[in-house]
Amino acid sequence: MPIKQQFELMAQYNQWMNVSIYRSAATLSSAELSKHRGAFFRSIWGTLNHIMVADIIWLKRFALHPAGFQALEYMQDVPAPIALAEILYAELGSLQSARTAMDEVIISFTREATEKDYAHVLCYQSTKEQSFAKPFGYLVQHFFNHQTHHRGQLSTLFNQLQIDIGTTDLLALIPDGQAV
Repeated sequence: MPIKQQFELMAQYNQWMNVSIYRSAATLSSAELSKHRGAFFRSIWGTLNHIMVADIIWLKRFALHPAGFQALEYMQDVPAPIALAEILYAELGSLQSARTAMDEVIISFTREATEKDYAHVLCYQSTKEQSFAKPFGYLVQHFFNHQTHHRGQLSTLFNQLQIDIGTTDLLALIPDGQAV
């Protein structure tokens, strides 16, 4: 299966999981969302914001690709975060609206990118201003893996609160194949 199709599936999975996560988050008070629960970004709120921060950082880097992805023009107007633990939004509705818009950008980006684009070596700087040059496809793979990693943490935090976020397996979105 071409990598393009895999990334399109991951973009769909990202959006699908975020709908479940935010639906679950909406059942909690601000105090419960912000409560320190021992997670790396302390709380459900901190983790939700961190995923958004990281997505912004990576999508801004991806916008540097010489293909000039039209879908990533949206990122020009998105302020760059100053810290990985930055709280970008003070209330859930605003964060959820931004998340919904960002997920649409991600889906559009994966539809626009080509196999050739994924083979390109992207030069970028880390948040600590270190320079890197890495294959773009691997960076996109990291982007999706990072989201999944932190949503796994959220899944645990919700489970500890006895909130079922529903099915989390990518398998649920993999289309049926035909036997050969």
